Amino acid sequence: MTRSTQDFEEFAKARTPQLYRSAWLLAGEHHLAEDLVQETLAKLYRAWRRVEQTDNPAAYAQTVLARTYISQQRRRSSTERPVERTPDRADQTGDHELRLSLLQAMAELSPLDRAVLVLRYFEDRSAEQVAYDLGKNTGAIRTRTSRALNRLRAVLGDEAVHLAAL
Repeated sequence: MTRSTQDFEEFAKARTPQLYRSAWLLAGEHHLAEDLVQETLAKLYRAWRRVEQTDNPAAYAQTVLARTYISQQRRRSSTERPVERTPDRADQTGDHELRLSLLQAMAELSPLDRAVLVLRYFEDRSAEQVAYDLGKNTGAIRTRTSRALNRLRAVLGDEAVHLAAL
């Protein structure tokens, strides 16, 4: 096994939980999140020599994850989407119904808007970082963020107030 392969394996082992969390927030279902992480890691492995030379391989991995998600959503036909989403696993923490409402509301957003919100608020990235990650300008990201949040508020109604407490 080469040193580069060992480095990748160490990186993958360390970053997979974070990638999975982001993937689950994007995809909304555990099996889709697992597929998304697997595809992301495969892409990273193929480009590992270039990736490990970047200033921040972890941020690069998140970028690949978000772009892979958006690409997958472009390819999916509307007939593949379930009529009603159900949770994959029981929620052991917090208010299950409120979290489920948020996931369902996020599912109504476009893939790009969903990626923007996950990167901005769950990955705690700046608008500039998200713009770079998604290949957009900062103004477009700020506009998408605002519109996506307004859409969530409209869909969630009174529940939006309670989500701030989670």
